[in-house]
Amino acid sequence: MTFPALTRLTGRLPRTTTPLVRRLAIASLVSQIAIVVTGGAVRLTASGLGCPEWPRCTPESIVTTPEMGFHGVIEFGNRLLTFVLVIIAVAMIVAVLGMRRERKDLFRLSVGLFLGIPAQAVIGGITVWTGLNPWIVGLHFIVSMVLVALATVLVNRARLTTEQYAIRRPAAAPALLRQLLVTSTVLTSVAVVLGVIVTGSGPHAGDHGAARNGLDSDLMTRLHAVPVYLLVATVALAVVVAYRTDVHAKLRKALVLLTAVVLVQGAIGYTQHFLHLPVVLVALHMLGASLLMAAAVHAHYTGTTRRTLPGTVAATRVRQPVA
Repeated sequence: MTFPALTRLTGRLPRTTTPLVRRLAIASLVSQIAIVVTGGAVRLTASGLGCPEWPRCTPESIVTTPEMGFHGVIEFGNRLLTFVLVIIAVAMIVAVLGMRRERKDLFRLSVGLFLGIPAQAVIGGITVWTGLNPWIVGLHFIVSMVLVALATVLVNRARLTTEQYAIRRPAAAPALLRQLLVTSTVLTSVAVVLGVIVTGSGPHAGDHGAARNGLDSDLMTRLHAVPVYLLVATVALAVVVAYRTDVHAKLRKALVLLTAVVLVQGAIGYTQHFLHLPVVLVALHMLGASLLMAAAVHAHYTGTTRRTLPGTVAATRVRQPVA
């Protein structure tokens, strides 16, 4: 029986449980964050040209060779992780293929994450061909942040059944709080972009001979701090509004999580600056950027979506699909 026919006979949408989809959605998010961390390891160990060619590692070999040593292993290992992302992305598409009509959101998000992988591979190849141009390296990171954001939405959407997805409900956040959530997401994005520019002016180029963007690192760091200050203030105000109004507990938890990530990431950022960018702290800051993007998007989604919140009981009134 077709989906519209079942809806007309029963008066409700078929309930779809997707434990595999939920697991694959989480795996998508974790793997997108993991490749940011391994990419950071490539740059921080000066292994960016460990494989000096692309798509081959050397003109004669697809894989790293013993002569390339430690740097070749690090760079090639990061390339291999791309195949893990491909496997997860393909599995996700296959898992939601059968429900693509009633769950277009899952299918589109899954396809978007899949298409991001070859896009990143091409950008990575251009990065190698240009000798680690800092602007191309920065674009590589920004696209990763976009994929982390998409994967975060996918995790939230994957937790809904088809019935819950079809329900429209008022947003969990009142108007003022929604505006603060939008602002926090925008400020997070601006902070990430400026952080990329700071990185391009700093000492960790990915290779000892790689060029820098030529900007004043201290000035760019100060500019980078401006949206961070504003983000801290915005998130603090959002938490106050959330606890002074009757908002859903899940939104409060999302805001508390965002607050914790913002504070930890800010502390790491200031510490690494005053300690002159030790490798370990820079790596943690890159991980923190990924977690910050995920936390900001999660809070934004939780407060502004008009779908049922994951883990809550759906209302009984369902929007009937067009036959």
